[in-house]
Amino acid sequence: SYAFSRGAARIYPVGDIGEAYRRREETPGILLAGERGGVRQPGFDFGNSPFEVMQADLQGKTLVHTTSAGTQGVAAAIGQAEELLLGALVNAGATARYLRAKNPAEVSLVAMGLAGVTPTTEDRLCAEYIRAQLLGLPFSREGAVEQLRSTDGARFFRAESQDSAPEQDFWLSVEFDRFDFALPVRRDEQGYIYTQPVHVPE
Repeated sequence: SYAFSRGAARIYPVGDIGEAYRRREETPGILLAGERGGVRQPGFDFGNSPFEVMQADLQGKTLVHTTSAGTQGVAAAIGQAEELLLGALVNAGATARYLRAKNPAEVSLVAMGLAGVTPTTEDRLCAEYIRAQLLGLPFSREGAVEQLRSTDGARFFRAESQDSAPEQDFWLSVEFDRFDFALPVRRDEQGYIYTQPVHVPE
């Protein structure tokens, strides 16, 4: 979401880091973003830090994004659902509005957690918030932030983590509904999956 706010045109989520490198070889000028174990990978333009992305001018740029968890889920879910959406706290409200407008018979909220294996507070809270938005249930944003800060989010406040997980990332990640767009996954002319914003007004 933050990359799109800085002007990115398209983002291609991939599960395999080798594919990310291959895509840049195929299309010079593509930027690589993401991490493994929370660390930016060799030759990548960005890690997985929204604060880092916010310092860049990405106007018209295409990114290939690969992470230890989120993009693994996207890759695994291709063909498993009628439509896929990428969601975070920062665009959760728009994601819920998009879903309500589509009115599907079933919605699956998949929280990828840590490396797609271990549940995390952040992903659980995001799923719970989207669910609350869909069903009109109460949800305490302040309580969620405090819960996250004392659990998974504690790493953003440790001095030794600031290179890969700066404190600014925590505060950017908990800006509920900062963006008014959903991020549906589509296929391009070559069959590659990508996302770009679809604005969903309130």
